[in-house]
Amino acid sequence: MSKKLTILCMTLMLLTACILSACAKSPINETVPDDGQNGNIAAPTEDDPGNAGNEPDDGAMNPDDATEPEDEREADDAGAMEDENGEPVQAEPLYYMNGIYDIKPIGEGTNERVVLLTFDDGPKNLELVSGLLDTLEKHNAKAIFFVNGYRVKANPDLLKMIYEKGHAIGNHSYDHINLRQESEEKIRQQVDAVQEIVEQTIGIRPTFFRPPNGASNDFLRNYVKEQGMLFMTWSNGSLDWDSKNQTPEAVIRNVLDQLRPGSNILMHELPWTVEALDELLTRLEEEGYSFVDPHTIRIDPPETNDNTAS
Repeated sequence: MSKKLTILCMTLMLLTACILSACAKSPINETVPDDGQNGNIAAPTEDDPGNAGNEPDDGAMNPDDATEPEDEREADDAGAMEDENGEPVQAEPLYYMNGIYDIKPIGEGTNERVVLLTFDDGPKNLELVSGLLDTLEKHNAKAIFFVNGYRVKANPDLLKMIYEKGHAIGNHSYDHINLRQESEEKIRQQVDAVQEIVEQTIGIRPTFFRPPNGASNDFLRNYVKEQGMLFMTWSNGSLDWDSKNQTPEAVIRNVLDQLRPGSNILMHELPWTVEALDELLTRLEEEGYSFVDPHTIRIDPPETNDNTAS
């Protein structure tokens, strides 16, 4: 009896141990929320390390939270000033033209030891234009190119080349005729035709006017002003058009002989002028002169004044 009781107790103990062991290995009955139902997000696992919290791949930002990088915003804000139509806005003028066509500073502190470079009667041909442009670029100089309409019609690409290099374009009449002797209607035609063909070619209208031979009258000067242009002749003539002065040495000598602060230098698109230009600009720099950018000249008319030259 005692032996049977002992066996029974051992059997019960063994069964109890088995039951306890089985309970320890069975899963705990717990509630796991659905993805995102209660704001709970499943933690990443070794098998699925990415997309924890449903974040975008490759470090991409949520478009709603994205902002433009600070340095890029600053770069955009630092761009060139433009008007509402996207056109460049001219900076505040630094110079004006006086009654004898010299260029003078508007305010104190602006360099007065400057000259204005101008070239008439073009654009003629690629070799001459390229020679002028290359030398001007070498000396970091800008100029006004006073063009004739019939030459622009024949050489539109040369006008574009000049404009794209940052130079100013001036109106020199369509046919290079003596406007002083022409009717009011003819004067209007000669002025307007250049304004139109230049605008058609490069998208802007000239703001400077120089009459052929320096010959003008009251009607011409007033009409040019009405068209928003600054009328000028010159105050320093190179005489490169004169048959007696058609050498580089003569061009340089004539300019230097008349040189003064604010000189408005008249030159032409001619072979000997192209050849002279590098030495001329070097000599001017050695004399302490700088080259005024035409875009910094105020556009208003000087007092009435005529010169006579080609």
